[in-house]
Amino acid sequence: MKERFEDKRVIVTGAGSGIGRATAIRMAGEGARVWCADINEVALNETVSLIEAGGGTAAFSVFDVTDPAQSVALVNEVVEAWGGLNVLCNIAGIGGMKPFQDLTPEYFNKMLAVNLSGPFYLCHAAMPQLLKTKGNIVNLASSAGKIGQAYVAAYVASKHGLVGLTKSLAMEFGRRGVRANAICPGAVNTPLIQNFEMAEGIDFDLVNRYNFLPWFSEPEDIAAMVAYVASDEARYVNGAVLSIDGGITTG
Repeated sequence: MKERFEDKRVIVTGAGSGIGRATAIRMAGEGARVWCADINEVALNETVSLIEAGGGTAAFSVFDVTDPAQSVALVNEVVEAWGGLNVLCNIAGIGGMKPFQDLTPEYFNKMLAVNLSGPFYLCHAAMPQLLKTKGNIVNLASSAGKIGQAYVAAYVASKHGLVGLTKSLAMEFGRRGVRANAICPGAVNTPLIQNFEMAEGIDFDLVNRYNFLPWFSEPEDIAAMVAYVASDEARYVNGAVLSIDGGITTG
């Protein structure tokens, strides 16, 4: 049986760890050539080694999502090496918890730079290539992109923005053959969550309102949904905002 991503060329940002690494490994395991991008070179080497140990094909670039010039350079590098681009997975992101009155403009702007501006830069750079291949974009949003959550106003704003960007891309480019979708996980067992620091003086009743199940999902759970949405099996999925959150956004 033909693998879902045979002959497909894929960029995965945030590929050094967590959901990004799981997505890169999953898609390479299904036949994709995966270009891994992350700010952490050591972690990137580990991801590529894991892919190659499994018989997959991968390359990597050390990459800062907040630099638009690096987005252009990344796409050009992939196209020069592999002849085109079929799938863009914007997985890289940051999080953090602060009471609203403790937010600074610098903190707020950094959250937007990584979680919203970064995906915009890469979508913009990649779109001419995706139009050629009738490819698609998968943006990693969050349950925080669908509902309000206390103490994470900057994160929520960035993820709501990413959902809006995804929907707009789906509307503008769907008839031209390029799909765009957003995946919205809840709590996932990743380094981002493991290193998460609770702010002092928070109301835990508010925080616990969006923890329904007594366990976290795993990065591989999210990677499986990303792989489906990015595959031709999901050819009629466009502009979707897909929850994988244990039910926290149900009501």
